[in-house]
Amino acid sequence: MSLEREGSFASRLTAARERLFVGREAEQELFRAALSERPGAAPVHYLHGPGGIGKSALLRRFAQEARRAGRLVVEVDGRTVPPTPEDFTAAAKDAVSEAGAVLLVDTFERCQGLEGWLWEQFLPAMPAGAVVVVAGRVPPDARWVSDLGWADLLNVVALRNLTPGDALAFLAARGVPAPRHEVLLRFTGGNPLALALAASVAVSAEHPAVPAVGHTPDWAPSQDVIATLLPQLIGEPSPSATHRKALEICAHAYVTSESLLRALLGEQAPELFAWLRAQPYIESTALGLFPHDVVRETLVADLRWRDPEGFAALHKQLHQHLFEQLRAVPSAQLLPATGALLYLYRTDGHMDEFHDWNQAGLVYDGPCVPSDESRLVALVEEAEGPESAAIARYWLDQQPEAFRVYRSARTDEIVACSAWLRLTDERGCDVDPVVAAAWEHARAHEPLRADEFLAVARFTVCPKAYQRPSPATTLAQWRAMGETFRADRLAWHYIVMRDDGFWNEHLIHFDMPPTSTAPVVGGHPYRLFAHDWRAQPVIPWLAARTDAILAGAEGPAEAAVDPAVRQLPELAVLSRPEFDAAVRDALRALRRPDVLAANPLNRSRLVLQNGGDLKEVLQRVVEALPRERGGEKRHRALVTTYFKGAPTQEAAAERLDLPFSTYRRHLTSGVERVAELLWQHELSGTPLPVADAPHA
Repeated sequence: MSLEREGSFASRLTAARERLFVGREAEQELFRAALSERPGAAPVHYLHGPGGIGKSALLRRFAQEARRAGRLVVEVDGRTVPPTPEDFTAAAKDAVSEAGAVLLVDTFERCQGLEGWLWEQFLPAMPAGAVVVVAGRVPPDARWVSDLGWADLLNVVALRNLTPGDALAFLAARGVPAPRHEVLLRFTGGNPLALALAASVAVSAEHPAVPAVGHTPDWAPSQDVIATLLPQLIGEPSPSATHRKALEICAHAYVTSESLLRALLGEQAPELFAWLRAQPYIESTALGLFPHDVVRETLVADLRWRDPEGFAALHKQLHQHLFEQLRAVPSAQLLPATGALLYLYRTDGHMDEFHDWNQAGLVYDGPCVPSDESRLVALVEEAEGPESAAIARYWLDQQPEAFRVYRSARTDEIVACSAWLRLTDERGCDVDPVVAAAWEHARAHEPLRADEFLAVARFTVCPKAYQRPSPATTLAQWRAMGETFRADRLAWHYIVMRDDGFWNEHLIHFDMPPTSTAPVVGGHPYRLFAHDWRAQPVIPWLAARTDAILAGAEGPAEAAVDPAVRQLPELAVLSRPEFDAAVRDALRALRRPDVLAANPLNRSRLVLQNGGDLKEVLQRVVEALPRERGGEKRHRALVTTYFKGAPTQEAAAERLDLPFSTYRRHLTSGVERVAELLWQHELSGTPLPVADAPHA
């Protein structure tokens, strides 16, 4: 007997649900085929998906369709039926006794222990013409999916988030103003429950400040919304605190592998990985596991609010591991390693607008082999003209290893290209005005020292989306940043873009402002964005970006000025003679803090990247000398003279019980060796050895 009398609450509720329901056309069509008993239509449907994905709403839709078709509808909810065969049979008895009935079973995960009984005993007893839909969080056991007997009778559907078009229709149907759609979609990822809660916030008079596009791209809902979402999305509490930690790692990382869990959580990694893999809101890829978008964002927001210190510790621990991994992986794994590291910065500035992790897999990166070169030159000519194509041909002849091609994952066709030119001399300046401008800029500000090089990210070309965010542009950026993070003795790094202002704010935010000149190629002006990695090295640069993220400090983009103006005055790039002189002066001033503080080494990459304490840097290198052959003599001379502070060199020789000439030889050799070791670290950016006990 229907309770939906015209004008009743029930009828109004049904009408509202029908009006607001969007999407799921494919699933509805399968159900209609079963209702009308079309040839080949399966009578049993198994829907599975994580919490909030819309299983219950779809079952209600099916119920309305079935009632309109004149079918008896029997609804069983696993939350209210005890999970025993007797109780389940009692709840579904009308569907078993009437031909053509429609049985809808919701929240089946609460009755999952009945699955074997359901397939072997209950469902085979259903009458002819019946339609059954079972919905739960976990997929059916593989035994039944692969059972030949069920092959023509069973249809299994994994429910996903709403498509972008359906999600927009969902928000529009709920009265959310169009300017707010993008920020809500970014958080929810199309999850219906999250969309519904976010929509209620967006239209609430109590929350008028939900931002429009372009105002607060990192908006997230209130903790009330988070508290409502979280238990619905992930279901039962995690089995232990370690399982919860694994889940938080999975939410924070781009993808989670068993090796990542082992690095962060130890030998429980196999168990934790298997548990994560079994969760209905976790997806698998070739690289590892990742949660659905709304689960990820909700977990991250909850941890950040609930335990800010724990959130910061996890972020830094994960960052350290991923950075070390990026530095160590073979070249073939550079892009995924770079993408994983940069994902930690996805909320920094407009990072998510210029890097698209979700679509990066639409193209794949590979070296440019000789058979690819004509296609690459053609792409450059299509996008930039024949003069630029001739320059690309020149650099292909000079540095073929610098070029990468990007192929469509669907067609395998080359659709884009890029180059990362590594330059140690001014060869090509007469051919390429852009490279000539890079050398001119470097000479005018901080010239290269011996064994250093500059890099130019050149020919970022994807004709269909020329120098605008695209899957190929994302991979080209990852390639340039990955090469930079791994490079030893890199001085200046230049990114080249068409001079139309599109990239200015983004690159300025990341300390790569445009230079003052705009070289012209083929009638088109280009702009170079520059960074001197000697003055602001990779490790402290990343640390500053991390601190900004953890502090929630995005801030406006800074004014577009030349790097020479932006470089902080305390940073210095020294020539080798200047560097050696500064090392000698620093050793002599070890017991005079005021003099040591004025030493230019305090402003070097060497000191900045190794903790910022010049005395400690000197001590770490001196304490490493005994590990070298013959280093013990140098070590003793340096420690006695500078760290223990002998009043004179003669006194130092006497303390060491050495002839003065022998002592002088050991001391001079020690100073020279310290300067050489420090210079190597200054150029390469590699960390210094850990110091032994101090000799103050």
